[in-house]
Amino acid sequence: MSAEFGGRTGRQGKLSQWLRGRRPKEAAADDGGREDLLLAVAAAGLPLAPAAYPAPGYRCSCDRVGCPTPARHPVSFAWQTQSTTDRAQIERWARHQPQANFITATGMVHDVLDVPLEAGREALQRLLAAGVEVGPVAASDDGRMLFFTLTRGTPEDEDEWWPCELDCHPETMDEHPGLRWHCRGSYVLVPPARLPGDDQTVHWVRGPEHALPDPLSLLEVLTDACARYAGTEPDHASAAWPLRH
Repeated sequence: MSAEFGGRTGRQGKLSQWLRGRRPKEAAADDGGREDLLLAVAAAGLPLAPAAYPAPGYRCSCDRVGCPTPARHPVSFAWQTQSTTDRAQIERWARHQPQANFITATGMVHDVLDVPLEAGREALQRLLAAGVEVGPVAASDDGRMLFFTLTRGTPEDEDEWWPCELDCHPETMDEHPGLRWHCRGSYVLVPPARLPGDDQTVHWVRGPEHALPDPLSLLEVLTDACARYAGTEPDHASAAWPLRH
């Protein structure tokens, strides 16, 4: 990653430390560490919006009684239109909301293939060993691994949209315990993010300096790994591959 990454100079050292596996709480003591990483994510083209954060007692900062996704959801119902890569806006959010997590809205520039952590680790090893180009990858301490890819697109003609049984939206997360495909209308937490519990975070395994790959180049290996993780054989034809109308 060059020293000019994200249009800023003199940041290479801090970002390199983050992308080698530093955790958000470690960088919290470094002035600008969290902000720098968020700006690097935005510079890679991933639109961001503020999200909730953990409150004492395993609660969510939104104060909703029984929040179903504590510290994992946007703070605004307008998150899709609010999401941006604008540097000045992200700096304002990061400085005015120092505890906030951030989400990245999928289906605009990128999608995310979201799999159980153990399946993701196996798949990542296989993909790298096979020489497949893998983009940014994040791990969540609540047991998921996130593979960031190019989006399937936002066609003007809705008939050109790719429907897929794996498509996941925030309200359908429980329906996808295996592989989830976050595309239009969905989002994921972006590192650095904190989750309820002691030292629970979302952190980079491979940082945002890696180019986004075509999702189909990863899908078969991810599907196979998820099937082994679940103890079943994958059905690529009916479950994994998107179909056109």
